[in-house]
Amino acid sequence: MNVENETFVKEFLLVGHISLLHYPKLLFMLLLIIYIMSQVGNSLIITIVKLDSRLHTPMYFFLCNLSLVEIIYTSVTFPTILGVALERTKWISVPGCLAQIYFLHFIGVVECLLLTIMAYDRYAAICRPLHYSIVMNRTVCMSLAGICWLSGFLNSMAVIIMTSRLPFCGPKTIMNFFCDIPQLLKLACADTTVNEALLTLAGVLIGLLPCLFIVITYIWVVSAIVKIPSTQGRWKAFSTCASHVIVVSIFFGTLLFMYMRPTPLDSSDQDQLVSLMYTVLTPMLNPLIYSLRNNEVKEALKKVLTSKYHHNI
Repeated sequence: MNVENETFVKEFLLVGHISLLHYPKLLFMLLLIIYIMSQVGNSLIITIVKLDSRLHTPMYFFLCNLSLVEIIYTSVTFPTILGVALERTKWISVPGCLAQIYFLHFIGVVECLLLTIMAYDRYAAICRPLHYSIVMNRTVCMSLAGICWLSGFLNSMAVIIMTSRLPFCGPKTIMNFFCDIPQLLKLACADTTVNEALLTLAGVLIGLLPCLFIVITYIWVVSAIVKIPSTQGRWKAFSTCASHVIVVSIFFGTLLFMYMRPTPLDSSDQDQLVSLMYTVLTPMLNPLIYSLRNNEVKEALKKVLTSKYHHNI
């Protein structure tokens, strides 16, 4: 095959979940509502933390970073997902597909590392309370957040540079609501062994190891909590971790299912559905979980809404 044919493909055709697309208008409206709830919920978390000085702590600093991640993530994926939901199929250019993959992996890595740091923050608060203000001071928090964003940038640059060198000469169909790298590699007209090895390495370093670190960290945290003499003290300590544990379980559960299985993500309805749930529901659930299970956030929200109400009067 000559070079001209290898570079012939200029666009890919995104084809969504067949059974869901029997009701395109209903699916579009449902996804649009979820997108709006996600954007509003995460924006509200950032606003509340900024306005309430009681929430100017390391945990809420990282929660703001997490909310910002979700805002960017949904902004990258949802326009394409909504287009596929309404039109059943959608064409996307090769550069557009690569750009979407870049931001998906960039934001995914940042979220992985942020959740890992938030686990360490809970460990420091519960297991080393006397040293917490030193261990998690402002400089340390800013540095850790910066490392998360820089790691996401560097990892995604490496992935996208390797992927952009691949020739695509057909077929053009991606069986998903958005571009993702496992499906894209299947369309390449070249050996993708190196790309797959790079993805596996990234999955281990940025997915599996952080997950194991979080599990070990919470073993120490639980061991410390059960030693607290009072029931009220144990419950208070556990409640500060519950929201994070739920978010971590949802995030890493779907992540490991999609990217760390022996069989890579394919075009089956099950894989498309899990991929869609991960992309759509997780950004919406995070602010709900943190607000509904966190008394400090609920009190701050009530304070902000009450203040705004009196101001309008």
